[in-house]
Amino acid sequence: MRSPEKANLTLKSVGAGSLEILFRVAVILLFVMLFVPGANPARIVDKVNRNLSLFTSGFFYRDLVADMGRLLDKGWIRKGTMLLVYFSSMTACLGILAAVAGACMSLGNAPLKRLGRLFGAGGGAIAALGMLGVSRAHAELLSYLDLEKAKPLEPSGISVVLGLCAIVIALSLLALALSPAPAKGERARLDTRMELFLLLLPFLLLVFLFCYLPLWGWRYSFYDYHPGGTLSKESFVGFKWFVFLFQNDATVRDIVRVLKNTLAMSGLGILTSWCPMAFAIFLSEVRSVRVRRIIQTLTTIPNFISWVLVYAVAFCIFSTDGFLSSVMVNAGLWANRKNLLMGDQHIWLKMLAWGMWKGLGWSAIMYIAAITGIDQQLYEAATVDGAGRFQRMWHITVPELIPTYMVLLLLSVAGILSNGMEQYLVFENASNTNPMAVLDLFVYKLGIDKGVIPLSTLVGMVKSLVSVALLFGANAISKLVRGSSIV
Repeated sequence: MRSPEKANLTLKSVGAGSLEILFRVAVILLFVMLFVPGANPARIVDKVNRNLSLFTSGFFYRDLVADMGRLLDKGWIRKGTMLLVYFSSMTACLGILAAVAGACMSLGNAPLKRLGRLFGAGGGAIAALGMLGVSRAHAELLSYLDLEKAKPLEPSGISVVLGLCAIVIALSLLALALSPAPAKGERARLDTRMELFLLLLPFLLLVFLFCYLPLWGWRYSFYDYHPGGTLSKESFVGFKWFVFLFQNDATVRDIVRVLKNTLAMSGLGILTSWCPMAFAIFLSEVRSVRVRRIIQTLTTIPNFISWVLVYAVAFCIFSTDGFLSSVMVNAGLWANRKNLLMGDQHIWLKMLAWGMWKGLGWSAIMYIAAITGIDQQLYEAATVDGAGRFQRMWHITVPELIPTYMVLLLLSVAGILSNGMEQYLVFENASNTNPMAVLDLFVYKLGIDKGVIPLSTLVGMVKSLVSVALLFGANAISKLVRGSSIV
C-alpha cells in the first residue's frame, strides 16, 4: 500500500494538473479577447472605431484616436484621457501575452511549470491593472464630457477581462500551491513533442485568423448591408439574396458567363498541370550542376514578381509603343503599330501562357525534391540492363513522380473555382472584360466596385462550399482508383 504522504502527493499533482487545464482555457479566452472588436474594453466613447480590437488599441495610438481629431483639438476630450486608455490597453495586452507565455511554459517539466505559473499570475495581475486604468479613464471621461459632442459607452469588456484575469491569477496561485517543489538542480525543459507543437502553434493561429475567422463574415449574406452601416434586426432579410441570385436574369447571365470563364481557364491549367513535372524531369537530367542551378533560379524568380510588375513588362513589350511593335514596324512587317494587349482573341491561352511563365519553375520545386528522393540503385540497375537515358526517365522517374502528381492534380480539381484575381485584374481592359471575368474577380467587383456586399459574400460563400465538396469528391475518387486518399 502507498504511504499517506505519497497518496497526498498524488492527489496534489492531479489537482494541479486539472487547474492547469482550466488555466490554459482561461488564458486562451483572454487571448481571444485581444482580437474581438465587439468586446474591446478601450472603446469608451462612440468616436473610437467599432472595428478596433484591444490589441490595435494598445499598440496603435493613431488608430485609436483616428476619428476624434476635432474633439481632441478643441479639448472636448482630453488627450490625457486617451493616452491613459492607450497605455492601459498596452499594459493589458502585455499582461495577456505574458499569461500566454506562462500557459506555454506549463507544458514543460516541473521547474518550467513553476515558472509558467508565476508568469500566469503576474501576467493576469498586469492585465487587470491595465483594465483598471481603462476604467479610470472611463470614469474621468464621464466627469467632463459634453454629451452633445460625443457619446460615452459602457465598456462591458472591462468586466469580462477583469473576470478572466482574476480566474487566471487564482488558478495560477492554486496550482503553484498544490504542485510539489521541483527536484533540486533540475533544469527547466520542454518535451520534444511540446517543442514541436509550440513551433507549429503560431502558424495554426495565423491559419485560424486568416482562413477560419473570416467565415464569420458569411453572416453579411443574410442582411441588407450597405458599406458604413451596421447589422441589425431591421436589416436582416433572411434568404433574400439567395433567391435574388437565381431570380434576377442579369445576375444569372453574369454568373453563367463567369463560371464558363473560370472553368475554361482552370481546365486549361489542369490540362497543362504535367508541365512542371516534365520540366523538373528534364532539368534533373542536365549534367552540369552550375547550369542546372542557373536555369532553376531563372525560372523560379518570376514567381516572386507581382502581377503588376508582370503587366508592366508585358506593356513594355506588347503595347502600341512597345518593343515588339517598334521592331515589326521598323522591319516593314507591319504597316501600323499594334497593341497586342487589347482584344479578346485567344485571351484564355494568353492568360495560361503568362501563368505558366510565372509559376513553372516554382511548381517544379516539389517534383525536383521528389526526384532527389528516388533510390539511385534503380537507375544503376536499369543502366546495367541496357536502358538509355529516356528509358530511365520513362520507366523510373515518371512512375516515381506519379503519386506526387496525383495529389497535386486532385488539389487542383478541388480548387477549380479559384483562379486568383490579381492576374485578371491587371490584364483586364475594355476590349477583353467579358472573357477575362473569373469568379474571384467577379466577387471583387461586385463587392468593392458596386458595393453589393451581401451578394458578393453569398457568391464567395457558395464558391467555398463547392470547393470543399469538390475536395472531398476528388478524395473519394482517389481512394477508389488509387486505394489511397489525400485527406
